[in-house]
Amino acid sequence: MNKLLASTLVSIGLTTAAASLVMAQTAAPPAPGAQTQQGARHQHQPRAFSMPGERIEARLAYIKTALKITDAQQAQWNAFADTLRKQASARDKQIQARRGQMKQRTERQRPNAIAQLERRQQLHTAMLASLNERLAVQKPLYAALTDEQKQVADRVLAPRHGQRGPNHRGKRMA
Repeated sequence: MNKLLASTLVSIGLTTAAASLVMAQTAAPPAPGAQTQQGARHQHQPRAFSMPGERIEARLAYIKTALKITDAQQAQWNAFADTLRKQASARDKQIQARRGQMKQRTERQRPNAIAQLERRQQLHTAMLASLNERLAVQKPLYAALTDEQKQVADRVLAPRHGQRGPNHRGKRMA
């Protein structure tokens, strides 16, 4: 069953990649003055997979396939997956709220030093709560894995370099 799921996911991925390549080759060049995706990023306009909720199902499918989750591990997997879905949905709402606040500003206003620290405190508090929630469901899942699965889990479940965190901009904390 897992081999069937893996081969199906690979087939879908290859089909999607081929279709996007064909579309990219047949697409007309952008008109002069047209905005590129990179330009859209700087103006906070929506782009493909810009929200965590848009990526979560693909990420979960990848992790489940890589770990080769068995029927006996399904309960722990479901708790883990549901938590990640809920967290992605919460991040979507936070992003949308932030974008709404940015649109309401008439001109680029920079928050004062206290407001910046309070915002950073809120972000760190939310990040810690999210991390604690994920750890609470990831521990039982990890404990239910075989030694071979744990080796894979150490690569696919551990926070990746480059994910948001206190040092996500490359700054070292003293």
